Amino acid sequence: MQLNVNGTVREVDVDPDTPLLWVIREELGLTGTKYGCGVAQCGACTVLVDGQPTRSCITPAEMVEGTEIKTIETVEETETGRKVVEAWVEHQVPQCGYCQSGQVLAATALLTGTPAPTDGDIEAAMVNLCRCGTYNKIRAAVRAASEA
Repeated sequence: MQLNVNGTVREVDVDPDTPLLWVIREELGLTGTKYGCGVAQCGACTVLVDGQPTRSCITPAEMVEGTEIKTIETVEETETGRKVVEAWVEHQVPQCGYCQSGQVLAATALLTGTPAPTDGDIEAAMVNLCRCGTYNKIRAAVRAASEA
């Protein structure tokens, strides 16, 4: 099957029901996308599929054939992604950092679709779990990126 990951069409030889997370990590060697819970609850495995945050741990590879998949490795290729990463650094969001690739992609998707989000928009979009509890810094960074 062919998957368009980070702007490159890649041929992968996997079972169609293989979770996208494992295709990205094991077949393509892109390890920025993390395994967290395996049941789409935490968001560590978040990637963008046609611009929408998607939990790759439960998404079968066959479901995303013919779509555009973006991982954390190329998030800074867009102006919005660059602003989000800069705000993350400025606000020193990560503690352990494990969930941050999913958080950054969720924030990038939010600001791409809603450049001037309300607090409610941020609350609704930023639902990934952070076991370190950096939610206040995450909100501040999303707000700063939207104002940059």
